[in-house]
This record gives sequence, C-alpha cells and structure tokens, in this order.
Amino acid sequence: MTAQAASSTPLEQDARVVNTHSDHKVRPSEIAVGVVIGRTSEFFDFFVYAIASVIVFPQLVFPYLDRLTGTLWSFGIFALAFIARPIGSLIFMSVDRRYGRGTKLTIALFLLGSSTVAVAFLPSYAQVGGVAAALLATFRIGQGIALGGAWDGLASLLAVNVQEGKRGWYAMIPQLGAPLGLIVASALFAFFLANLSPEDFLSWGWRYPFFVAFALNVVALFARLRMVVTPEYTELFDNRELNPTPVVATVRNEGRNIIIGAFAALASFALFHMVTVFPLSWVYLYTTEGLVRFLTIEIIAAFIGLGAVVLSGVLADRIGRRSLLGYTAAAIAVFSGFAPQLLGAGPTGEAVFMVVGFILLGLSFGQSSGAVSSQFDKAARYTGAALTSDLAWLFGAGFAPLAALLLASHFGLIAAGAYLLSGAIATLIALGINKELAKRLD
Repeated sequence: MTAQAASSTPLEQDARVVNTHSDHKVRPSEIAVGVVIGRTSEFFDFFVYAIASVIVFPQLVFPYLDRLTGTLWSFGIFALAFIARPIGSLIFMSVDRRYGRGTKLTIALFLLGSSTVAVAFLPSYAQVGGVAAALLATFRIGQGIALGGAWDGLASLLAVNVQEGKRGWYAMIPQLGAPLGLIVASALFAFFLANLSPEDFLSWGWRYPFFVAFALNVVALFARLRMVVTPEYTELFDNRELNPTPVVATVRNEGRNIIIGAFAALASFALFHMVTVFPLSWVYLYTTEGLVRFLTIEIIAAFIGLGAVVLSGVLADRIGRRSLLGYTAAAIAVFSGFAPQLLGAGPTGEAVFMVVGFILLGLSFGQSSGAVSSQFDKAARYTGAALTSDLAWLFGAGFAPLAALLLASHFGLIAAGAYLLSGAIATLIALGINKELAKRLD
C-alpha cells in the first residue's frame, strides 16, 4: 500500500481502485458527467427542503402562527444555509489545502447528507415545542456549511479544459443540475401528496424525499471522488493551477472580481427563486389551486427550462456569454413588469408565468457558471469561483423567497416584480462597469 493510499479515506481508496486499470486521457465529456451528477444531487437536496419550507414546516414547526407568518419564518430559516455557505467555504478550503480535495469532499458531502437526513427525523412543535425550530435551523446551517465544502472545482476545470468555440456549451452543463433536481423533487412530493391523506403526508409522507436525498448524496460522492482523486485529474488540476488558496488572501487580492462576478449573475439567481419557490408559496397561500396540479406545472416548466439551459450553450458560443447575460437580464427586467401578476390570473396565467419564467431562467442561469469561472487568474480561480458562487447565491437567491412573499403580501404581486427588477438592474450595471470582465466573457 502506498503512503498516499494509507493516508486516504476508505472511499478515496475505493475510488482509486476503480481507476487502477484505467489509463485514459481526461476528456471534457467525462468531467461533464461528474459535474451533472454532483449538481443534480445538490439541487435535489435544495428543492426538497424548499418545497417542504412551503407545505410542511409552517404546519409542523410553526402551527401556532397564521399560515403567512409561519411561511415567512420558514423562509427565514431557509435563508440560513446561504449565510452559512461562505463560512463553509472558509472552513473547507483550509481542509482542502491540508488534507486534499478528496478528504474535503468526503467530509462535506457526509455533512450535507447527515444534515439532510436529520430533517427527515425532525420532531413537530406539538412534540418538543420551540426546540423544533431550533433543530431545523441547526440542520439548515449544517447544509449551508456543507454546500460551501462541496465545491469540487470540476466546473472550473471543465470551463478551462475545452476549446475556444465550445466554452459556452460546456459552461451550461453544470447548470443542468438545477432543473433536473427540481423535476425529481417536485415529482416525489406530487406523488406523496396525490396518494396520501393530508394527515399521513404531514405525519410521515414528507420525510421520504429527504431519505432519497441522502442516498443521492452517497452516489454523487463516489462519482465525484472517482474523478478528483485519480492521478490524471490531480495532474490536470495542478497544471491548470486549480488549487485552493487562502480565503482571506483571495478576497484581499480578488475582492473586486468576486463582488462584480456575484452581481453579474444576480438577475438569474433572483429569478431562480421567483419561478421555483415563491410561486409555490403564493399559490398555496392565496389561491385554491391544488398543490399536485401546480407541482405538475412546475415539472413541465422545468423540462422546458432544461431545454433553455442547453440552448444557452449554443447561443453563448455564437454571440458571447456577456452578450447573452446582458440580453437575458434586460428580458428579465421586462418580465418583472408584468409576469408576477400572472400568478393571480388563474390557472392559465400561472402556466404562462412558469413557462416564460423557466425559459428566461434557463437562458440566463445556463451561463452564470461561465461568468463566475472566467474572470479570475489561474491561481485564484478555484477559490475565487467558489466564493463568487457563494455570494451570488446569498445576494441573489438566499432571501428571495422571504423578500418576495413579504413584499407581495403587503403591496401586491407587483412588488415582487420590483424585487426581481432590482436583480436585473444589478446585473446590467455589473456587466457594464467591469470592462475587464466584459473582455473575458466575450
């Protein structure tokens, strides 16, 4: 046994065994498979929790509050993961430098899986009182810290390991995980809602998707370890200088690029929750539409969004990623002026809102990872891209369901549109003032 194997985790050793007799050149398509598996798992976790935040936690954890207030508190806990995520990056980048990428991923994904499956065992307010909310917040913070450590660098490696004319195409591949994760999560909840009584669903049915999330995390962990611990990938990471740098030093040297990069993707990240989590909460609280029906609409719209993500890769390689981000941000600004009101216009309006929203989301979100990974020098790309992604999620998406529902409940759906408009304006400003970013994106 080599010294390297002796110091590795058992999962890393198993991953190396799989590749022992594999003498192959690392191909972008192979990296892409690992990226999609990892991102789908992460987004599935994300959407399982998001859906439960609307239809489960207000009743289970905050039954003493009215439905709106309970949902707002639930969304407040939902945001804790986005606050904790940069802290996770800080912790796990240190683990990465000291013990390696494989060890970091193993710890982070087991923390993510453990925090997720712990939610499945969450007691109700009737059983433990306010402790239920404290436990939920603790598990949510654990998920956020773990997500900060789940950054494996494969998306950045993919972005810099392809030929010029295909950068937009490969930049969209990591983003396929979002609609795929939403489709599976929504389908699971729709199945249990359709086949269980309300009492059984609230008692135990909602817990099953969290067990599925844990199983997917284990599969994703091994799939990613199989790649990042092999000599071929290690050499490629080193050659591309995709290695962790101290977070504080990276922020000091690349702080401007990190902030600009986060705001450049703000429109798509704000829209992300405006067409996934917020509509579900509005329909559930303010309409008589059935949840199963709306989740079905969401699934269909997510499939359309999946196609739009793929299309973003084609368009970005033809007109440039910066141009595509700018055009879609402008389109999102127009969309924000009338689209949210469609949620109050009945079933047809809801369907139009979801379909158009997912098309715009796919086109914009499909290139947000390309914007993040393209703006840093090689030495800072690994850590810088992780921090930029953390901040984009925090600023653009973390408080979006809470803010949109709070504004819409007090001032009407047009106020939710104004929130979305602010994200689009921030993106246009960020793209406009950063000429260096503009050159690199094109």
